[in-house]
Order: sequence, then C-alpha cells, then structure tokens
Amino acid sequence: MKLTLRDYQAAAVRDVRSAYADGCRAPLLTLPTGGGKTVIFSYIAERAGAKGNRVLILVHRRELLRQTSCTLDDFGVAHGMIAAGMTMDHHQQVQIASVQTLVRRLARLRWAPDLIVVDEAHHATGKTTWGQVLSHYPEAKVLGVTATPQRLDGQGLGVEAGGIFDHLITGPTVAQLTAAGHLSPAVVFAPRAMVDLSGIHTRAGDYAQNEVAEAMDKPTITGDAVAHYRQHCSGEPAIAFCASVAHAEHVAASFQAAGFRAASIDGGMDSDLRAQHIDDLGAGRLHVLTSCEIVSEGTDIPIVSAAILLRPTQSLGLYLQQVGRVLRPAQGKRRAVILDHVGNCYRHGLPDDDREWSLEGREKRPGTASDAMPVRQCGECYHVHRPAPACPRCGYVYPVQSRKVEEVDGELEQVDVAEVRRAAKREQARAKSVDDLVELGRARGYSNPHAWARFVWQARMGRRAA
Repeated sequence: MKLTLRDYQAAAVRDVRSAYADGCRAPLLTLPTGGGKTVIFSYIAERAGAKGNRVLILVHRRELLRQTSCTLDDFGVAHGMIAAGMTMDHHQQVQIASVQTLVRRLARLRWAPDLIVVDEAHHATGKTTWGQVLSHYPEAKVLGVTATPQRLDGQGLGVEAGGIFDHLITGPTVAQLTAAGHLSPAVVFAPRAMVDLSGIHTRAGDYAQNEVAEAMDKPTITGDAVAHYRQHCSGEPAIAFCASVAHAEHVAASFQAAGFRAASIDGGMDSDLRAQHIDDLGAGRLHVLTSCEIVSEGTDIPIVSAAILLRPTQSLGLYLQQVGRVLRPAQGKRRAVILDHVGNCYRHGLPDDDREWSLEGREKRPGTASDAMPVRQCGECYHVHRPAPACPRCGYVYPVQSRKVEEVDGELEQVDVAEVRRAAKREQARAKSVDDLVELGRARGYSNPHAWARFVWQARMGRRAA
C-alpha cells in the first residue's frame, strides 16, 4: 500500500522539515488522538530510510510495538524490532524499539540512529528511560509525537524547562478534525453529582490509586455502569477505564452477568492473551473490554464507539488519552459515546475543547486538576455548560454558596456540546479589549490568562484584517 497523507499531515511533515532546517534538533509534534501521528512518522521514517538514514522509533508498550509494526507493514516500510525475545535485524534502516529493552542493550548495540522518533513523547524527560536513550545518541535528530504535550507533575517538555524538545509543532484541534470528518463527534453523558472524593489523598499529582479503587469498586457504581451502557449504547464495542486490576475484573464480571461478552486485561497477563482480547474487541467478539491503564495510550481500535470512565483522575493527559480511544472514525460509526461516571469532564472540560499547549511547563496548583476550562451542570435542567452565574439554557441563577456533592444513584445526563461551545463563544465575544479577555481568562481559571488573551485577540484582529 502506498503511504499517502492528508493535507494537514503533509503540512505537519513540512513543519518538521522546516524546524530541522532552522537548526532545531528535537521538535515535538502534537496532534489529537486519531489524527494520524503514526502515519506521519511512518512517512518520515520511510523517506529518511530511503535516503540511507537510520531511524529508531521508540515505544513503551508491547501493544504499541505491535501496532507500529503493523502500520509500517501496511505501508511497505521494511523494519526490524528491538524487544525482549526478538532478534534484531541489523540490516534494516528502520527499527522499532521497546524503550525498556533498548536501554539495557545500549552498551553493546553497534547500530546507531540518525533520527529517533519518540512515540507518546509526553513521557520523555531527561531523567526518564527515554532521556537515557536520547543522551546516548547526542548526534541524532529527534522527533517527538504526542496528543497531550503536558505532564501531570507540571514539568515542561522544552529544553528551557529542563526537557528535551526545542520546538512545538501544533496540528489541527479535535474540533477541527471532527468538523472535517476525520474524528467522530463525541456525545458526553455525565452524572448529576460526582462521586465524593473529598477523603481521597493526592500522590504524585493524581488521586491515590488504591483509595480511588476502593471508592469506585462498589456494586452500586458498577451496576450503574452496566445499566447506562445498556441504555445508551447497548452491544456497541466499549472500553471501560478502571481504577485497579481488581476493579477491572469486577466490572468485566458484572457485564458478563448482565449477558454481555466482556473481558479484562492487565499488565501481568500473558501478552498473547492480552493481544487476543484487544483483537476480539476490534472484531466484535467482545462487547466490553475493561482495563487499568493498558489501553489508555496508543491502542488503535477504530470500531470502538464507547468509553466508560470509572477512574477519576487529575491528569488532563490521561483523560484525553482515554476519551481519544473512541474518537476514531469507522464505517457506520455515527458518534462516540462517553459515559463519564466519575465527572472527569467537570475537571478537564469537553473532549473537543480548544487547549493551549506549551513546552514551558506549568505551576502545579494545589487542588487543581488541570488548566482546561471546567464545565458545570445546571441543577434545574441538568444542562452542562461553561462556568457562568446562570444557566445559559434555562436561565436558572445559581446561589452563591458551596454545595456538598454526594454520591447518588440516577441517570447520566447528555452534555449539550453545541450549547456549551456557543455559550463560551458568546461570553468571549463580549470581551472588547485584551484586558477584558485577561479577566475572562482569570475567571475561567487559566494558568496564563495573559498569553491566552493575546492569542485570542491576535486571532480576532487577523480575521478582521482578512
């Protein structure tokens, strides 16, 4: 199969080449999940290999190694693999490597790359395994690719912040790709009230996983997950993101008891069996696959049309990676259903919100999950919208007081995505100056309202000039 690129993918390749021509060693390309990052770096690898350059593609999970290899095979790109239990073919110009295996072989490996592609590059900092590999090849050019160039600890990925990358290339947004038909539109259902996490501690920047698992692994919550799957997307391929391995197993068992074909996967499972379960979901032999982290990143199963969120997280990146698993289009797929039982959309905003990425990093503010715009749900009509003194749909004025959120049974309510966007745009359009936008940015809780305001104002002035 000949490797062909969409217009925006070809533009990304040109931007990468321009970055190297301008003297950059390590640009970072960010593109939403489903936008075709693997296609882009496969094309770059093919072109570089054809010119006699050696290309090393770094991945961190066996599923990603297998998936990347299949993509290169589809496009006729000859390659070798460096992974546990595999013998490296030194004659190939392109190699895919498990970063964990490669770092143990660096001292005796004679094959040296000219270009290193770092998949899921938000993991790559100087002190990580990725950093060890990159520092071992200081003369090689580097290309990072990720959908979420932001770390939970707030550490910047750019060289000025102590990171690796020296230039950020930003592709189209989720909203733009959705409008163009390259991603499926998301339909979000959220709870009327979130699970009470007030007693959950924070460790390493996210909710303590053992405490979250205990809070979420309850028959009432799991029963709601099964009931609402049956109500909103019964029989459709779905991935349930759980808080622990045991939680994933219990959720799978509940779906099985309800008559659905379900299975759970985890990192300790035999890799072949794990791959078989993933293939079964993609082939329609399973209705629901439950997991703790294994399929949060990189796993490409376009037919999957529902995400069941059962793990609350303070990580914007993890949230976007999870919902991104179901945004890929497929034949007959009209929309992606997100059943958010833990209120992650309240913490991080809607999947197709525009987000401002930076290599500089950010200050991690106590008690704040992310810098994304939050959403709020009206207690009268259950409409979910951007923060405002009154509901933009029914006009209900919110009392100025704190409200204790308790775990309750009930229906998930659909998030009116179109109205959410319209309300935010109306609010933004009322700003008559940069200062007004700065104040709006502060009210929305942006980490850098001044930079956001300048960006919006410049875009507005550019449209008027055109």
